[in-house]
Amino acid sequence: MRMSPAEARSQFEGERIARLATAGADGVPHLVPVTFVVEGDSVAFAIDHKPKSTTALRRLKNIAENPVVSFLTDRYDEDWAGLWWARADGVARVLTDPDEQALPVRLLREKYPQYEAQPAPHAVVTTLVHSWRGWRSS
Repeated sequence: MRMSPAEARSQFEGERIARLATAGADGVPHLVPVTFVVEGDSVAFAIDHKPKSTTALRRLKNIAENPVVSFLTDRYDEDWAGLWWARADGVARVLTDPDEQALPVRLLREKYPQYEAQPAPHAVVTTLVHSWRGWRSS
């Protein structure tokens, strides 16, 4: 059963993790889990302090080459009547101005205590969502 955009946004917003899908100029998809916040019609995430092999991450390279992205949250249940997914599609940009980063960083700190102890030291990305979609089993 298809969700309304408002229902999809509400389901999405209530989750703790989303999968971010990007593709570079070569069109090759890249999928990674991200922590996120929703503010109005935007989804924001940050490149946090967790260990990474490099800060020159493919997701950031892809966004620079092709800013169209998609986020997905979902719920699996052995009782398939409880299945659902919610998706946010939009255009991403890396925020470089500390004033622009302030609100998303504050919201991430409020949602995830880990950011309070260790603020995001790297890039902050915001996505202007142009469509919220979702589906639920019943």
